Amino acid sequence: MSPRHTGLEDIPTQIKNPDLVEQRRRQIADAAVQLFVRQGFHKTTTRQIAKAAGVSIGSLYEYFACKEDVLYLVCHAIHSEVERGVSAALARASGGSEALAAVIREYFRVCHRMSDFILLIYQETRSLPTQWQKRVLENELRIAGLFVQVLAKLSGSGDIPKLNERFMELAAHDISVLGHMWTFRRWYLSRHFTLDEYIELQTEFILGRIEANPAAGREASGNKETTAPHKERP
Repeated sequence: MSPRHTGLEDIPTQIKNPDLVEQRRRQIADAAVQLFVRQGFHKTTTRQIAKAAGVSIGSLYEYFACKEDVLYLVCHAIHSEVERGVSAALARASGGSEALAAVIREYFRVCHRMSDFILLIYQETRSLPTQWQKRVLENELRIAGLFVQVLAKLSGSGDIPKLNERFMELAAHDISVLGHMWTFRRWYLSRHFTLDEYIELQTEFILGRIEANPAAGREASGNKETTAPHKERP
């Protein structure tokens, strides 16, 4: 199987050592995200980014062609971190509904660690060139697809109730957005809940929906006759 094309390959660099490229780009991205969040993407200059990252402006241009490349790398970083966390959590889980709870827990913790990055994705994605905007949306859908895979695996094994495809798709996006909500509403939520409390309550909410959903075991259809028992006329 050929490696997945992430878009990072399309960011030009003059450095031949891939490990050094990854290290320096992450160093620059970590510095840039704080500037982008604090003063906005458009008001941040590449010279400010270089200074915050502790590199010369010339060195910065050895790893990026423009400021938009830096922003795309910031967006890519959150998606990569989520993928690693979710995959690791699923590999560690023993089975049953705890496997889903473990995945949700790890995902929410990643969202907490990457809060500034997530906020930036929502605020500044529109500043990216069209090709990078498309990549970011593809990455968002890929993250939701990870949750669909988890739900399908657990549903198929009987660890959770049988779910139809439409329910799994919606539940996957619910999980994704509930993780992001900690970022958007942290100004309020953090005053009333610890992160662990938030994770526990939201996990109970998600698992409760799965357990209680009356259509979980049926194929979804817009035809009401297929979603309710058929009664013979007397």
